[in-house]
Amino acid sequence: MKLYFTPNTCALAPLIALKELDVTADLEKVDLGAKKLSTGADYRGVNTKGYVPALDTGKDGVLTEVSTILQYLADNNPAKNLLPKFGDMKRYRAMEMLNFVASELHKTIGSLFNKAFNDDARKAVFDRLDNRIGWLDAQLAKKPYLLGEDYSLADAYAFTVLGWCKVVGYDLGKFANVTAYLERVGARPAVQAALAAQSA
Repeated sequence: MKLYFTPNTCALAPLIALKELDVTADLEKVDLGAKKLSTGADYRGVNTKGYVPALDTGKDGVLTEVSTILQYLADNNPAKNLLPKFGDMKRYRAMEMLNFVASELHKTIGSLFNKAFNDDARKAVFDRLDNRIGWLDAQLAKKPYLLGEDYSLADAYAFTVLGWCKVVGYDLGKFANVTAYLERVGARPAVQAALAAQSA
């Protein structure tokens, strides 16, 4: 198994998942600007979309998209209970939250990396984030993790994209529950190990 990643991108989430699940995988850094692997090979030969992450599962081929990779890893390591099983309503709640993170947080926060955005565009995105993260803050007032009492791989994804806020200049300080949540998730040994691995 091999994870193709670029440091400080959404590929951190599946890297956290590998550490949480104690799954050994090779790590291959991708130069996203050049679309090149460390060997000089064209990364689009691995993922024709040209972005990270991509997981070469070996037996099942290459998977892309963070929420899909997380579900694949969890389902292939069910003993760790990091996502509910299919057929249980809790799994659909997990998918609901994964989709919220992907569509409402990942894409919204990620858009702020666009250097072409003027002040008005940034303010519009900040206003949207106030609503989305405000909703999340209210949820986290009632439970420690996205799915309730237990940590899941949805938390690995949320931790990853919310971590970009400080880079793009969006202040999370007004959201006490989100701030405490990020500290809680960030203190996990697997999260610390993933952060170290991406920087190695």
